[in-house]
Amino acid sequence: MPYQSGFRPGLFAGQTIFIPGGGGGLGRCVAHELSHLGAKLVLAGRSLEKLQKVQQEIVEDGGEKPAIHTVELRDENSVTELITRILAENGPINALVNAAGGQFPAALEDLSLNGWNAVINNNLTSYFLTSREMYKQCFRQHGGNIVHIGAVYHRGMPGMGHNGAARAGLANLTMTSAVEWAGANVRVNSVLPGFIATTGLDRYPDSAWDGLKRIVQKAPISRHGTAAEISAAVVFLLSEMAAYITGTEIIVDGGMQFGKGSFVFTPESHQQPEAFNGFHRDEQPDLLKDDPQS
Repeated sequence: MPYQSGFRPGLFAGQTIFIPGGGGGLGRCVAHELSHLGAKLVLAGRSLEKLQKVQQEIVEDGGEKPAIHTVELRDENSVTELITRILAENGPINALVNAAGGQFPAALEDLSLNGWNAVINNNLTSYFLTSREMYKQCFRQHGGNIVHIGAVYHRGMPGMGHNGAARAGLANLTMTSAVEWAGANVRVNSVLPGFIATTGLDRYPDSAWDGLKRIVQKAPISRHGTAAEISAAVVFLLSEMAAYITGTEIIVDGGMQFGKGSFVFTPESHQQPEAFNGFHRDEQPDLLKDDPQS
């Protein structure tokens, strides 16, 4: 069974899309959907094994074999050289999807400078470097499209302040680059996932698992999201249908940002929208297996 996308076949035929972080998590799902819709892909990340797995999956599903590159996305020279190589091998790139990143829980008082810098570099600096180099080496001349995958940061991130700072910085980077690069026909937007059921949840310590299971009960749509629901937002922003959208964020969190009620309103039990599970190779995290409320 192929990817069950809601977008028309061939939507990205003739386009080449670069996905840093395409070897796992949400980037893997986005790569599969874009390939299914006709895009030629270039994937990059730190793990060759993960990149090769996605490459093989896409070929097995009938897609064009993606190019893959291992790279340290936090290193300026490495990113600059990689994008030069990608353009030499593939010609102009049409779009960039920044899907790499990583974080860990820590209270601010316990956070070392090295830990702070690691997450800032993972979730902000790497996005800046790939965006800047794609603009300077390609998009400034040919136009292009950038979508960042961030995280909801608007109410702070107690227990992960380094990640919250990086994601808030990414919001400003999105808005600023959207203005500065609009004259070159470049659109820049972000997708902000809430709590999504990917295997990345399993990397959190066991002490956090119960909280991760139950946190979604605070949202109007009281379940975890799916990778395909994030990918759909990314695909829309990359598409011609979003031609008048730039510098904005699409929050995909089941309404978590608004909460579920107030002191004058208690929600009644009601039906929840069914999850969209278009990703035929999706993998359920161990954390949510056999959990009826996930």
